[in-house]
Amino acid sequence: MPKGKKKGRKNQKEQENAFQERVIQIRRVSKVVKGGKKLSFRAIVVVGNERGQVGVGVGKAADVIGAVRKGVADGKKQLVDISLTKSNSITHPARGVAGGAKVMMRPAAPGTGVIAGGAVRTVLELAGVKNILAKQLGSNNPLNNARAAVDALQTLRTFKDVAEERGIPVENLYI
Repeated sequence: MPKGKKKGRKNQKEQENAFQERVIQIRRVSKVVKGGKKLSFRAIVVVGNERGQVGVGVGKAADVIGAVRKGVADGKKQLVDISLTKSNSITHPARGVAGGAKVMMRPAAPGTGVIAGGAVRTVLELAGVKNILAKQLGSNNPLNNARAAVDALQTLRTFKDVAEERGIPVENLYI
């Protein structure tokens, strides 16, 4: 086998392994069928590379390992890119909504850490955010809170993005 192909596979494997995955919740669910109840498992998984990419996935299977595997695959399909500041915070305050869950996020000074709870904390850590203040409002459903956090992170814009939308140089934004 040529050396070039082997090296390409290794780089692809390293890229896949760059993503971390954390299971937020595993729940046993049942479906009533003709013969009785059919038990299965639902896993909510957050996937991220701690460098600005994060996704939330849900997997269902007859066993826990299969559900987690499906959740990871779904999370990788749902990946979103976010822009971080030099201090690994967000650029401006943001709000996200998913179902009955609302999430509020504010940038924080360097050294503050991640002040958030539950599923939102997991999403922010795997996205690579190091300094942030976040609060869950409304529902305490882990899936909806994780999706609301991703929604809030998707709405973030940088000065460069705004300047491109308006068709002006970044320097003219301050005038």
